[in-house]
Order: sequence, then structure tokens, then C-alpha cells
Amino acid sequence: MPELDHLLAEIRTCKVCEENLPLGAHPVVSAQTSAKIMIIGQAPGTKVHASGVPWDDASGQRLREWMGVDKEIFYDTSKIAIMPMGFCYPGRGKGGDLPPRVECAPLWHKRLLEQLPDLVLILLIGQYAQKHYLGKQRKKNLTETVRAYHEYQPDYFPLVHPSPRNLMWQRKNLWFEDEVVPALQAVVKKLLTDM
Repeated sequence: MPELDHLLAEIRTCKVCEENLPLGAHPVVSAQTSAKIMIIGQAPGTKVHASGVPWDDASGQRLREWMGVDKEIFYDTSKIAIMPMGFCYPGRGKGGDLPPRVECAPLWHKRLLEQLPDLVLILLIGQYAQKHYLGKQRKKNLTETVRAYHEYQPDYFPLVHPSPRNLMWQRKNLWFEDEVVPALQAVVKKLLTDM
């Protein structure tokens, strides 16, 4: 079994924090060594937990629109890899889903990224991915980090989470649709065309 396939199988059977997961462990991840783009989000919601398909919800539809790709390209693991900060549904809190479990990123991220030699761009979706990967390079808040997306290229592209819960944020920050989305679509198109 190739090393990446072995690692993906290991991740998909992980039960490290299962006792803390209300719906049990069901790690969601997808990748092939040829992927040029990696999407790092927060953690699966209940719909994704049930289907096992990453971004298989309204947030995923909006993310595909932002990227300018259809489902066929989005789920083509030879082009786009998907890895959340927390691989399993973390449960529900007062204001929505709980934060991603802290065990996942230190356990799996580095190992998985090392198996993707053709990776060019990582989309950092939401505050948890941005905090982990940008560290002190982040701005004072998520809005300012996303507004400064060009400062993190060519390696990273920070985005707000495409959840319907963030529609108010999008209405307050019209520059996102006007400036950031077209820039994202351009870089994604170029990377996918160069494959």
C-alpha cells in the first residue's frame, strides 16, 4: 500500500478522542499525492459526519462558488485535497458547533502535508486554521486577516467560513465578494489549468 493510502486509512480509523465526540468518531479527509490545492476548514458538521463527504452541505456549495469550481472538480482528489482542523464532528455548543478537537492537527496535519509534494496553495478557512498556520502573522482579527489575503500568498489564502451563519458578515464586508472572491477564483483557475 502506498504511504499516503496507508496514512489516510490510519486517519479514517482514528479513535483518539472518540469518548469526547457525541456522535462517535468518523474522521473525514481526502487527498492524493498530485493535489495542488489543500482546503483546511474547521470540522465536519452533522451532515458531513453522516455522509462522510467533506463540505457536503450549504457551506460547501458556497465554498465551491467562491472557488469557481463545480462538484466534479472540487471532489477530484488528484487536484484538491481536503483536511479539517478537527477530523470529526465535535458536538454542539451554545452558538453553534464546538471548536475542532485539539488532538487532530498535531497528530495528523504535518504527516499528511508531507505526503503532498505537488501542493502549491492552502486555503485557510476560518479562525482555527488561520491561527494554526499563520500564527503571529495573523492580523488583529479574522476580517483583517482575510482582507490582507494577498500578504499570505503564494502559500496560503485565508477565507471566512462560508457558513450561512456568516451571511451578516458578508453583508457588512462587501469588499469580500468584490475583491477576495475574484482573486481566489483566479488563483484556483490558474493552478487547476496548470495541472
